[in-house]
Amino acid sequence: MTDLADIAQWRVRIFASLMSTLRILAIIGVVPSAALAVYRGALAVALMDAVALAWILVICRIKKLDYKWRALNYLVMLFSAAVCTMMTVGPLGLLYLLAAPVMSVILLGVRAGLVMVALGATSMMLLGLTGLSHFPIDNADANSFGTVAIFTLNYACVGAFITLTCGKLLKGLSASLDGQRFVAEALVERQAALSASNDDLRLTSAALAGLNDMVLIAKVAPEGSPKHPVIFANAAFERRSGYRSDEIIGRSMRVLHGRDSEAAVVDKIALAMARQEPVSGELIHYTKFGEPCWIEVEMVPFANQSREVTHWVAVGRDITERRRSADAIHQLAFFDVLTGLPNRRLLMERLDLMVARTHAGDSMGAVLYIDLDNFKHVNDARGHATGDAVLRHIAACLSRAVHPKDTVARLGGDEFVVLVEHLDCATKSATHAALALAGRVRAAMTEGVHIDGQLYQLTGSIGIALPTRPGHTVPDLLREADTAMYHAKDNGRNGVALFEPGMLAEAENKLILERDLAHAIANDELALHLQLQVDHDGTPIGAEALLRWRRADGVLVPPDVFIPVAEASGQIVALGAWVLRQACLTWRELDRVGHALPLSINISPRQFREPDFVSQAKAIIGASGVPPQQLIFEVTEGLLVDDLDLTIARMNELAQFGIRFSIDDFGTGYSNLAYLRRMPLYELKIDKSFMRDMPHDINGTAIVQSILAMAGHLKLRVVAEGIETAEQAHFLTEHGGPCMQGYLFCRPMALANLLERMMASRQALAALEAVAS
Repeated sequence: MTDLADIAQWRVRIFASLMSTLRILAIIGVVPSAALAVYRGALAVALMDAVALAWILVICRIKKLDYKWRALNYLVMLFSAAVCTMMTVGPLGLLYLLAAPVMSVILLGVRAGLVMVALGATSMMLLGLTGLSHFPIDNADANSFGTVAIFTLNYACVGAFITLTCGKLLKGLSASLDGQRFVAEALVERQAALSASNDDLRLTSAALAGLNDMVLIAKVAPEGSPKHPVIFANAAFERRSGYRSDEIIGRSMRVLHGRDSEAAVVDKIALAMARQEPVSGELIHYTKFGEPCWIEVEMVPFANQSREVTHWVAVGRDITERRRSADAIHQLAFFDVLTGLPNRRLLMERLDLMVARTHAGDSMGAVLYIDLDNFKHVNDARGHATGDAVLRHIAACLSRAVHPKDTVARLGGDEFVVLVEHLDCATKSATHAALALAGRVRAAMTEGVHIDGQLYQLTGSIGIALPTRPGHTVPDLLREADTAMYHAKDNGRNGVALFEPGMLAEAENKLILERDLAHAIANDELALHLQLQVDHDGTPIGAEALLRWRRADGVLVPPDVFIPVAEASGQIVALGAWVLRQACLTWRELDRVGHALPLSINISPRQFREPDFVSQAKAIIGASGVPPQQLIFEVTEGLLVDDLDLTIARMNELAQFGIRFSIDDFGTGYSNLAYLRRMPLYELKIDKSFMRDMPHDINGTAIVQSILAMAGHLKLRVVAEGIETAEQAHFLTEHGGPCMQGYLFCRPMALANLLERMMASRQALAALEAVAS
């Protein structure tokens, strides 16, 4: 009943609007039509227009009548106009006749519309058969039964279709009106509930604003975004942090996490938030003015009715004073008063943890036991005040020499212990790392310090022990490190001793290798080999100079073994100068026999950074008489890491001299394309690791193609290293045709052997040309 009432009201409004519009349209359309009909002598049409206009005006004027009677009058007028038009004008009346059922559906309903269709069909049939209207179809009799039936049936079908369609639309409109009424009622109810909720929220907000604890409320960030924007901050937060509410709202909730907060606490909070669980912790927070303060924060998730977490509430209280007191107590219990370093108690705790991790297989650790050499002389000669100052200096030196995660502790007197953690689980690797650190510590201790105008420079003896066997305990480890330290003292002090003889023997082998390498040049044990570089046709276009070392005992030491030793010991500088001289002599010999080729020479980063490298290189090349354009200096990407501006300035100076530059092992290191554009480069060398499985390795092949494309844009020559198969060479020839270097074309060999090979190739080529001619 409600639906019918609603649609009825809609129809009343539609009819009222229709009548207002129809009155205007009728006057505009009917008056000219009637006048034109009188002019043309169609008095019947003029009379019909006048009657219709009068009828419409009467319907519009008499508003006291019931809606249904007014609507029926309008439909009768419309139907009468249609019949009269059909009688006077002909088929044009069908337009009016179709309008009658449509308006019936709109104003009275589907049933009235179907009745009007039936009346229209009956009228057409009667008018056609009686000859009062004509329905022409080609040459057929306009008033025959068949012709009239065709018109009538078509009218009935179209009229019924339009009528039913309009009825369907009105039914949908009725359902929509019902839905709108339901929504409106629901909105009213919700508005009332919302008003009540707002009252509760205002009360809650007032309570939060008055708390002494700091309160922040943040929205849950969208998926994929780490930010949790703050939407509320109470007055207590503003007072303690110094931020105004408008300065903090919209910022991430991570504003609570100061940079010095404990990583474990931050990780715990992050994990709990990811799991949408309540969490608490103590964090360092920085005020707007940079003042650190400790806060104890509790974070609670809030969910909506769908149990989806939408907000986080963080409640924090200032515990700065409490933490300061606790820190002071902790400092006295676990740290040395003189130096501020961890004391024996804290060291033993950390040693227990390190040994446990080692036995669990998580990581390896090491202990460096340090005793100052002849420290008693300082105390005896200058007093304990000076001795204490020296100890503080040594403590600072040791702390700077180790990693921040390592522990430097003072056991007492002049004894210190360095606890190294998180080393590789492999004993060999861990031992090397411990030895390297011991070297840095020993060097750090030799830094002099001026106290009361006097320079004091001490050394120390260092013993190293690692928990390498099952069942190793903390006392065992300290005892072994202490024993190794005394072994270092017995060997002359200012040294390092490793407790395990096997590892010590390996370290001694390195020292031997370093010692022998220092005499390799003088003993004529070094040699320069050449490896040809070819173009895509296999024609030699250059060669790389490679250093080889055969010791006096005949053992050939691989370059990847002695080059790192030379780098670490600094001997690479002398070796690099020797290689440059030999390369110049080699080029002169190649030029003399008619095989002059540009030579590529590897330049160590340490050698390149020497203050006199540029002047020394110019002097060597100038003295040899070799055109600088015939030499290509190969540098690695590691050269770009430190002091880039100085590096580029030196490269530009050498480039102006004529030297060309190549980036060796490109793609394996510090590949900053912006920096490459600033350097005077001539060539890129693709590292052989990318070529090894090419073209079957999709990733390596893509990298090679990218480098070739980039080099093409930068107008740089490319040399692909490590070419060992014809398939690799064919692929490169088909994709840009870079220069190539590898065992497929030529192995590294001595100059004499290379000349024999090149001479043989020349003779073979000459013979082929002779046969061809």
